[in-house]
Amino acid sequence: MKNQRVITYHLCGHRFLNVNPAGDKVIADGDDPAAGLRPMQLLLAALASCTAYDIVDILGKKRIEIANYRVEVEGERAATHPRRYTHIHVRHIVQAAGLTEKALAQAARLSHEQFCSVSASLNAEIDWDVVVTPTEAHT
Repeated sequence: MKNQRVITYHLCGHRFLNVNPAGDKVIADGDDPAAGLRPMQLLLAALASCTAYDIVDILGKKRIEIANYRVEVEGERAATHPRRYTHIHVRHIVQAAGLTEKALAQAARLSHEQFCSVSASLNAEIDWDVVVTPTEAHT
């Protein structure tokens, strides 16, 4: 699979514009008040979106037509830096004719344990390569 790429631009304060190669944009904002999701909220949104993608596919293969679906994600963070998530609670709320709790639980388990790349990344040791490139500011 090809590598993913995002470029992040500093806008002001703790506000950043994230752009992918297709030109799609998301603002991450740590300022108060925030004009976008905070970076750690974006991580929860990525997890929710990734697992929802899987659930839709899994239930679709079972020919279960979803009428309404949402994912509620809540993360508990450590009190000390780097204040990572220590626990994440994910709740799948799906309205569909003929859907059983057992079938939904199986789909969620498959997503979180096998298919969702965000979930796998949150559970993995990741090799980091950090490069810095200082440039001279021109006024």
